[in-house]
Amino acid sequence: MRRVLVLGSTGSIGTQALDVIRANPHRFEVVGLSAGTDRAGLEAQAAEFGVEATALGAVEAEQLVRDVEADVVLNGITGSVGLGPTLAALERGRTLALANKESLIVGGDLVRVLAEKGQIVPVDSEHSAIAQALRAGEHSEVRRLVLTASGGPFRGRTAAELRDVTPAQALAHPTWDMGRVVTTNSATLVNKGLEVIEAHLLFDVDYDDIDVVVHPQSIVHSMVEFVDGSTIAQASPPDMRLPISLGLDWPQRVGGVGRPLDWTVATSWTFEPLDDEAFPAVRLAKRVGRAGGTYPAVFNAANEQAVDAFHDGRLSFPGILDTIDRVVDAHEAPGALTRESLAEAERWARETADRAIAAAA
Repeated sequence: MRRVLVLGSTGSIGTQALDVIRANPHRFEVVGLSAGTDRAGLEAQAAEFGVEATALGAVEAEQLVRDVEADVVLNGITGSVGLGPTLAALERGRTLALANKESLIVGGDLVRVLAEKGQIVPVDSEHSAIAQALRAGEHSEVRRLVLTASGGPFRGRTAAELRDVTPAQALAHPTWDMGRVVTTNSATLVNKGLEVIEAHLLFDVDYDDIDVVVHPQSIVHSMVEFVDGSTIAQASPPDMRLPISLGLDWPQRVGGVGRPLDWTVATSWTFEPLDDEAFPAVRLAKRVGRAGGTYPAVFNAANEQAVDAFHDGRLSFPGILDTIDRVVDAHEAPGALTRESLAEAERWARETADRAIAAAA
């Protein structure tokens, strides 16, 4: 039985992880839970699973990781505040089921130098798909990674048509049910840009060999192309419980987690090139990823400020990427990458983004 510590237990990833655990009581045991601010939800979960070790907020979650004996830590915290718990899990030698992509992207080499081979298991559906497909060959045989994107609610719109879209429209994702920040990031494709950086860091594949293709049906979750021309794709109906279950017990599969595809029903899968002019987030993310250091942290922090401003009615939808671009252009990276330099870069990025947003109003 695997002892599981669930961080972000009251959020989308956390509640679905508990669904998986609830359905497999002889396979998993919950030994700790953390939430952001939902004390009532956390207390209800703790009572159901008989858990005494709980925490509220990222700082307490980091200490929880250090104090609780666990086999796997599922980091489902949203945002770069998840970095501390990620580093703590790696330092403690835990398997890290990582849904909190920001901690890897922002932490970069701080995370990678701590991680033993196989210690980080991706929970994002795209990176889980790649991890599964990579079992078909050696790293030296990989030609490129292909991340799929649903295209979000504004797929097919031109840059001009995006000027007047509303927050409500941005939150109307055609496939996934996610929180405000992640859903908005999917609409701007910032989320896909972050995933490109994550794929580079997880799988050690050059940015030139990581592509994004729009796949509206969200059935093929990503692909690996090998040097002999073969492409291995992982396909399943969209359900985050599948990659979550793999994260909890990698590389073993948990039966009955999700439903399979129904091959008796006629269906079509389509793939479209990404429109870099209307959705420049992936192109900007690759530039940021290549720069490394504190640049990804600046990219992420500026985006979070811009998303808040968009939902508050202080910024247009295209203004989100415009703000990120301005902040990244103005950034001058410090010499060494440390937790202190990351914190300072994030503080600077948020202040600079706020000034740019105010100036654009």
